[in-house]
Amino acid sequence: MNKLQELKKHLKRGKVYRRADLSKWSKSVDRHLDELVQEGTLQKLSQGLYYYPEVTVFGETPPEEEVLVRSFLKDKRFLITSLNAYNSLGVGTTQLYNSKTVYNHKRHGDFNLGGMTFSFRVKPHFPLKATPEFLLVDLLNNLDQLAEDPKEVVSKVRLKAKTMDAKKLKKSLQEYGSVKAKKLLEPVITAQYV
Repeated sequence: MNKLQELKKHLKRGKVYRRADLSKWSKSVDRHLDELVQEGTLQKLSQGLYYYPEVTVFGETPPEEEVLVRSFLKDKRFLITSLNAYNSLGVGTTQLYNSKTVYNHKRHGDFNLGGMTFSFRVKPHFPLKATPEFLLVDLLNNLDQLAEDPKEVVSKVRLKAKTMDAKKLKKSLQEYGSVKAKKLLEPVITAQYV
């Protein structure tokens, strides 16, 4: 069995690999990666990042976002979200956006991974899962990126805040809110305690 076939034995469908992951099974990793991409076994997602696609009746599937981002960051501490998530809050946001935001502790900037654009943002704190309270605070943090009228959105956010759990909202605001978000929401939360 040649070295390329030996390397192929270690590959699992649906998995994203870094070049460094494969170097433990090949002394000529760059040549072998080129050959695997040429023959269609692996897909190159970005510099040093490869995917061994799963095959379904509909063809090859793209990598799961979570798997892709985890491999890119070499870390499992991140949160993938999108400006589209704000639409679920019912505060007048209806636009659809193409990019995803990844809050993490390592990388900053826009990266194209497997044909998808991710905007990586280094944040000291973010939850493991996006809650409605976090999304409301995050919306205010990113108000300038929305296509809707900011004044209209802020007035609807204040109304929505009154219907939410004040303790959870206050905690999210303290942990994740910008100065501007705190200035806009603290009076609403304080009024709920009175």
